[in-house]
Formats: sequence, C-alpha cells, structure tokens
Amino acid sequence: MADDSEEATPSNSPETQEPLFLTLRGVPQHDGPPAGEPAYVRDPQGAWRPLHGDRLYDIEAECVRLHDAFAAALFGDIDAYHKRLPHVPPFIWEAGLNSESTLSRDAFEQALVQHRQLPDLSRLLYLYDCRKLVAGIQECTKEVCFLVGEFYRSLNLDELFYPPIAEPDGVRWVTSPVVTSLTATLNVIYIRLHSLLDYTTKLVHEIEHLRADFSTYPKLSSSNILFGDRRRTGWGEAAGTLFEPGEPVTEIELVRNLVIHDGLLDDMPKVYKVLQDGRAIEKFVLIPDRTDGRLDRFKNRTLFYSRDDKINLRLPALILDFQTKQLVTLQRALARLLDVAKIRVTPPGG
Repeated sequence: MADDSEEATPSNSPETQEPLFLTLRGVPQHDGPPAGEPAYVRDPQGAWRPLHGDRLYDIEAECVRLHDAFAAALFGDIDAYHKRLPHVPPFIWEAGLNSESTLSRDAFEQALVQHRQLPDLSRLLYLYDCRKLVAGIQECTKEVCFLVGEFYRSLNLDELFYPPIAEPDGVRWVTSPVVTSLTATLNVIYIRLHSLLDYTTKLVHEIEHLRADFSTYPKLSSSNILFGDRRRTGWGEAAGTLFEPGEPVTEIELVRNLVIHDGLLDDMPKVYKVLQDGRAIEKFVLIPDRTDGRLDRFKNRTLFYSRDDKINLRLPALILDFQTKQLVTLQRALARLLDVAKIRVTPPGG
C-alpha cells in the first residue's frame, strides 16, 4: 500500500464473513467501489485501511532512514554506531523513553554515574533522544490512520441507536453513546494531526541545530519548539511541505483549536441519516462554515452549517493531502540530516 497503484486486498469481515467495503457515505457494500473511489477494507490485523491512496508505509520507510541517518551523523557512519551496540547497556535506550525500563529517575541518574566511563555515553543518550522524535512521528501517523479507519467502521457498521427503532423516510439526526464515541474519534484525529505538525517541527529544528558537544549529556535543542515556531527553521514556508500555508494545515489548526480550547464541533454531537424505504442510504457528520481559515462568526455564534460540509465525504482526501506533504517534509529533513553528517567535526569518542 505504498502508493495509489498498490491497493489493499479486502478480507472477510467478521460481521458478514464476506468481503465488505466501508464507504464514505456511511453505508457498507459488498461490491467494490468504482475505480479510484475511496473506500475502506479490513486488513489481516483487523484494522480498516484505505483501499488506495495510503502513504503510511512510505512515511514509515522514510522514518527508518531518519533513524539510521541520525546514527550516521552522530557517529560518522552507521557501521561505527553498530560496532558500539554490543557494549551499550539497554537502560541507555530504554530508561525514561519507554515502558521496557523499570528504572526511576533517581535510579537512571545513578546508572549514568556508574557508567560514566562508557565511551560516547552522552552521544548515545542524545542519539536515542533524537530517535524518539522520529518514533513519535511514526506512532502518531499510525494512530491517525487507524483512527480514521475506526471512524468509518463506526459510521458504516455500528447501530447508532439501541435498541433499533423504525424510522420514517427523510433526513433524521441521531445522538447516542455511539455517536459520542464516533465524534470523539473525529476530534482525536484532528488533535493527532496537529501533534504531527508539532513533532515534525521539532524534528526539523533538531536537525538544523544538531548538538556537537558531548562533554555532558545535552538537552534537545527542540525541547520548547512547536509548530508555531516553524519560521524559526531555515525552511520558511517551503512549498509542498507541512510548513506551506494553506490546506490541509489551516483546517487542522482550526478544528484542533476549537475542540481543545472552545468546545465542540456541534453543541450536541449528531450523525445525520437519510432514510429511504425504511433503510439508511446515507449517514453524515457536519462541520461548521469557515472562511479564510476562520469559523464564520457573529459575536458569540461560531457554529453555522449553511454549506452542508460533510466531513466524512472528504476526510480521506484531507488525510492523503496531509500525508503527501508530510512525506515531502520528511524527505527534505532526511536530505538536510545527511548534509549535516558530511560536515560533522566532533569525532566519536569525544
């Protein structure tokens, strides 16, 4: 699923034991969609993934290259780093970074004192801190992909109201615990997309200010950097990257700030259903009107819905646009890191 030419193979759904496609309009179908039309299918691990247009594996591959490039930049080349590995105690890449280590902060500090004679101790610590930035991008990208799949799974397959009731034809809205969960999933998608903007800005800043003095354990130069500080990098507003003004970043910032600081996308989260002959032929979620990256506002009123903006119909396109810019950004960051590796002046062992 590296690009648009590689398509997922739909697997059997546990609900039907037949191939099932989740559609953007919220009504599942057993027949595949027309060529190029977005849909979601269940992969062998149980996640619902895009039928096409998924850049997750491309992004993961670029992150793997960044992991190696950091090691090469800090140790002169990747082989020099690999030669160190058999002599590196696990706490150096685990403690304070992941749940595999049970060390407390004080125990970690004592371990550093006990291993102070280890060659390249500070350099190794800093390397794994840099790699944590990359790992954050990897995991957050996966979160977004799987949350989007979960959004469409719920919209297509969940009974929105229980127990089910007979409903007349027409357009109706539903609110329920299932709808609350679905809306929360949508909120978190935007929040985690914004997290990726922050993480990527940190990564770029760290590469441009890569530490060279390892006489002590250095702090990350990007510790206090967020997406709002992107102009402090040397990129400016580079075209084709996540730093370029415009969509989808404008919408992500707007919705994230709304749900974090100001409330909800709707005063009562709803899913709308279009019923015909007693059956749902469409379900959708609306988001408010926006102009030039701002919610349409009249004094205290900011939730106007005149444009019938159904986020479920365009969410995959927004994600693909974001991933495309994300991939370009990571590729450019890798190129910059490889340039840095060529001009390193502090040899390993310092």
